[in-house]
Amino acid sequence: MKRSRSTIVSRLLLVTLAWLPLAALGQNALSAYTQQQTQFLPVDDAYRLDMVADGDQQVLLQWVIAPEYYLYRHAFKARARSIQGPIDTQLGIEPGLAKTDEFFGDVEVYYGALDATLSLAERAELIELKITYQGCADAGLCYPPETKSFLWHVDSGDIRPGTLEPLTSSSAPDTNSNETETSLIAAIVFAFLGGIILNIMPCVFPILSLKALSFTRGSAQTHRRASLVYAAGVVISFVAIASVLVAIQQTGKLIGWGFQLQNTGFVIALAYLFTVMGLSLNGLIHFGTSMMNMGQSLTEREGDAGSFFTGVLAVVVASPCTAPFMGSALGYALTQPIAITLLVFAALGAGMAFPMVLLSYSNAMVKVLPKPGAWMDTAKNILAFPLYLTAVWLLWVAGNQSGVNTMAMALAGLVLVALAAYLFGQSLIRKVAAVLLLLGAIALAIPATNTSDQASSSRALADGQIAWSAAALDDHLNRGDPIFVDVTADWCITCLANEAAVLFTTEVEQAFVSADIPYMIADWTDYDSDIGAFVKSHGRSGIPLYVMYPRGKGSEPIILPQLLTRDIVLNAIEKAR
Repeated sequence: MKRSRSTIVSRLLLVTLAWLPLAALGQNALSAYTQQQTQFLPVDDAYRLDMVADGDQQVLLQWVIAPEYYLYRHAFKARARSIQGPIDTQLGIEPGLAKTDEFFGDVEVYYGALDATLSLAERAELIELKITYQGCADAGLCYPPETKSFLWHVDSGDIRPGTLEPLTSSSAPDTNSNETETSLIAAIVFAFLGGIILNIMPCVFPILSLKALSFTRGSAQTHRRASLVYAAGVVISFVAIASVLVAIQQTGKLIGWGFQLQNTGFVIALAYLFTVMGLSLNGLIHFGTSMMNMGQSLTEREGDAGSFFTGVLAVVVASPCTAPFMGSALGYALTQPIAITLLVFAALGAGMAFPMVLLSYSNAMVKVLPKPGAWMDTAKNILAFPLYLTAVWLLWVAGNQSGVNTMAMALAGLVLVALAAYLFGQSLIRKVAAVLLLLGAIALAIPATNTSDQASSSRALADGQIAWSAAALDDHLNRGDPIFVDVTADWCITCLANEAAVLFTTEVEQAFVSADIPYMIADWTDYDSDIGAFVKSHGRSGIPLYVMYPRGKGSEPIILPQLLTRDIVLNAIEKAR
């Protein structure tokens, strides 16, 4: 697999989880984005598309392209359908100018203006047209693929923005603004619900269990303050992540939720973090115990800091997980202006923090919690072991990304971390030895830039499965053959759970074979720009993504839910065949 590597500074920034650098990063991202907005045009101003009917079965497409902007020839796509079903189309475009592009290599592009013709195989009274195009600016900004939907009333020749479902006659009102408001409200609601569900994901639950246990002691006022500070840490962290995502996407790189796990260094650092947390729960590492007697004000400040960083940590460890509702909400958010993007991510954080805040404000729920006692020490020790298992899984991900040698070095680093925890003590010699061991562990955690132990470029494929290829997918769609695309990654817990429980079971695998539907695996464990573009084209910003293309040219793809069941997949197979 090819790897996209961050700088050492960014890796150490994410590993230390220090809030001040994180806040600075978010502010820099917002500043960079604001500067970009002063330099680059909105996509509709850069590429203005007009459509004119030319007879009953042909439409003229006319783009007016702003100076110093261009469109790609290879990115044009057109689809048409009527109430009866899909309509075959043929898009006629004149040759473009040859260009060596920093994003796609040798391409054909168009400057100034472009005229194209869209011919339809049959006539209908009302036709929905979907036109996809993509362009960049000479100054370095590459826009994501843009898809516009139009309704063509053939008898009148009227073509206006809209889709077949909400608009069925030429007299219907323009509902674009209402639909935008509805989409924003739906995205906020979905993000909030997805945030709530994140709390029960295996990556997050152990951390929040420890926070909930703290509510068994102390006053109700202390609990409420701690929950609100925790909520602030969660919301601010999500907003900071949104700022970083937007800033990186402005460079033309198509990334999404969990993008940091495509970096082997970050994966190893996260494994170290889980191990250190486990050692702390088992009593081998102690943080801040000598500071507990330094005064009431300092104690309260430390308490707030602990609650805040628990929120930050919860967001970091949630990155391998994608909850239901999250995919569509974040996919929508990352295609909107910065204010809406931050609002949707803040709603995700609010949803994730909501159960903890509710627990702190509900006397009845607090009373249900067991009384403090010796069992709490036992619970803390037991909760350490899921963290160790998570570290094992993360090292497996690193091994798949960079090879067994990288994984072995990271394991050796974890041994040094454990030894440092054992040696650390009051004497200067023990402290120096512990620090040197930790430095050695950090050195082992940083993968080499060029290694000879690179992992294979694809997963082992079973019968009926094929590796991701944009060209192979286009061939199937051009022939009208059905195909199923599974966008997955080793670091995506939801993906692995769906594969183990549903997709890779004997019954479902046999159903794909019986229906003669190829199972295409798009492995996004490491960054791949083609897969990123595919995810983006379906309105998503993260994975898992499951797309079923039914039989027939121009058929509408079916996007399956992020949490699968046997019946959902079998029904999709039946529809596709």
